[in-house]
Amino acid sequence: MKLDLRALIIYLILVINFGCSSVRKKNSNDSLPKPDHIIILMLENLRYETVMGSPIAPFINEIAKESASFTNAHGITHPSQPNYIGLFSGSLQGIKGDACIPVDSPFTTPNLGRALIDAGYNFVSYSQTIPYAGFSGCNYGESALNDLPLYVRRHCPWVNWYGAKKNGLDSSKIGLPMSEFPDDFDELPTVGFVIPDCDYDMHNRTGNMEMIRRGDDWIKCNLSDYIEWAKSHNSLFILTFDEDDGSSRDNHIPTLFIGEMINPGKYEDSINLYNILRTIEHMYDLEPSGDAEAAAITSVWK
Repeated sequence: MKLDLRALIIYLILVINFGCSSVRKKNSNDSLPKPDHIIILMLENLRYETVMGSPIAPFINEIAKESASFTNAHGITHPSQPNYIGLFSGSLQGIKGDACIPVDSPFTTPNLGRALIDAGYNFVSYSQTIPYAGFSGCNYGESALNDLPLYVRRHCPWVNWYGAKKNGLDSSKIGLPMSEFPDDFDELPTVGFVIPDCDYDMHNRTGNMEMIRRGDDWIKCNLSDYIEWAKSHNSLFILTFDEDDGSSRDNHIPTLFIGEMINPGKYEDSINLYNILRTIEHMYDLEPSGDAEAAAITSVWK
């Protein structure tokens, strides 16, 4: 009888210590760093081979030397808008095109911004050319290059959760103009997105590749100080694209990770935008948003 009781006690201890972790729903961030800040720069519609190694993008290729440069990264789909939504929420939310989503019918599904806020962190976006914080219009401004809009809401997926009763976001605290990107980088949010307008995100084409140089110059002018700072602080800079130019079957895009915690080099891991989301969720031990089947990126950390 004593032996049976002892065996039962040992069994219960094992169940308590190990059984719970096996069914835990949240991510475990034990093997990943936990940056004080993550800044994600989203660029537009260019294939990996068009940017990486190109003399038209000298700054991107310079910072790539000190980055984890993914040579096998991919967009999720085409066109632009569902890629942004997928990166932010782990699901395309049924969106297949670029049409402006009605702001009076916000999504109520889980998303990265809400998950961070509920866990005690913060989330902010910095968008060039929006007229004021919390702007929810479909477009704003007009390009002198081609008369197309400068700011487009389809590149700012969090707007689709503004004011929702469930999993909603406060527009005045989330959607800020790029002019509010802090000079003191210690004041950056836990996770932030930087969204250049369409003249500088490499989107607005004028019949040549000059849009790449414009975008490259914009990154250097607006983010080079932060990128340099991130290399010696607990901060992670992610540069990626929503999709390629549609000329290939594999939606092959440039993606760079830069920061103090990164082992620089070229990485052949096959990743997409969902993997980036799952990595961030793992870092902060968040519940996964959406049903996308994707693993966190584990190969690039010191």
